[in-house]
Amino acid sequence: MSVTYTATLPVRDQTVLYLSGLLHAERLCRGTRTGTRALSPFNQAVLVLRWFLDATRVRQLATDNHISGSTAYDYLDEGFTVLAAQAPALESALLAAKMAGHGHISIDGTLIETDRCRTPGPTPGVDLWWSGKHANHGGNVQVITAPDGWPLWTSDVRPGREHDTTALRAHPEILPALATWTGAERPVLGDLGYEGEADTITVAIKKPRDGELTGDQKTHNKAHNGKRAVGERGNSLLKTSFKALRNISLCPWRIGAIVAAALVILHVEHGRTT
Repeated sequence: MSVTYTATLPVRDQTVLYLSGLLHAERLCRGTRTGTRALSPFNQAVLVLRWFLDATRVRQLATDNHISGSTAYDYLDEGFTVLAAQAPALESALLAAKMAGHGHISIDGTLIETDRCRTPGPTPGVDLWWSGKHANHGGNVQVITAPDGWPLWTSDVRPGREHDTTALRAHPEILPALATWTGAERPVLGDLGYEGEADTITVAIKKPRDGELTGDQKTHNKAHNGKRAVGERGNSLLKTSFKALRNISLCPWRIGAIVAAALVILHVEHGRTT
């Protein structure tokens, strides 16, 4: 016996129509013939948004739409692809932040957890996706935020075993772009996880092993940490807005595209990019 009920998707009509338009354009680009898809672009958009917002199981999405599980996965992946393609490039995001008058930006890494099976790492006995810091499997995504914590840009994914500095250096475009930003007397704030790139990213002053911080250094750290803490809102905003980002059971190498897609949805839903 099954029970049918009505649910409301907590998203604006404009957001659904935006994604529907992207999916319709993708079908035209692929030359998909009319009537050959099980779902219309609008219904596919609803399917994708249900997964993002409510972390609805793919099996349930398939059942609700009378399609197979493999088709539901294909529809989801297509949704990730068209949305991620609309995500801003790093240089564009930084230029927009400059035009918006932001005096600084923040960068922070976030772990998107995954229940993926163990994957051998580069050395024996090392799990590629295991994060010792978080004691969980996941992917490291770098997030750049505005002074008020609004997420401006997200990076592609790196394995969870990599710390923030290692993950940052694995993206060759980030540090040169941030160096250009700081060259205009606009700091990039980060936590001590970026201590190795202190020439580009402003971090707190670390307490000497056998000494104490001066009064000026403590004042600097207090002001720095106060601003940087607001920047961490970006990671929280993504994960609280999209339940799917709290644990992803799909291929971990797709996490970067999934987070970028979530960023686009967030920007469209709130009508804000900077």
